[in-house]
Amino acid sequence: MSVQDHSGHEEQAQKGSFVKSRAGLVLIGFLIIAGTLLFTEHRAHVLGLLIWLPLLACPLLHVFMHGGHGHHGNRDQ
Repeated sequence: MSVQDHSGHEEQAQKGSFVKSRAGLVLIGFLIIAGTLLFTEHRAHVLGLLIWLPLLACPLLHVFMHGGHGHHGNRDQ
């Protein structure tokens, strides 16, 4: 094997090493704590907005499921 073949394996090992590093673990811990605090402090706001989620989903479903306007004819034409 040449040196070029081994370079790909070293890059893959370095990419996954951030999560296991001390800085990665601190970042993950911070994000978990921040997410928990945000949810507990703003739970009433978040749960109040869930009522509107089906209504907001209707236009998105129309666009993505029907393909927009003007495409309701035969697809073979």
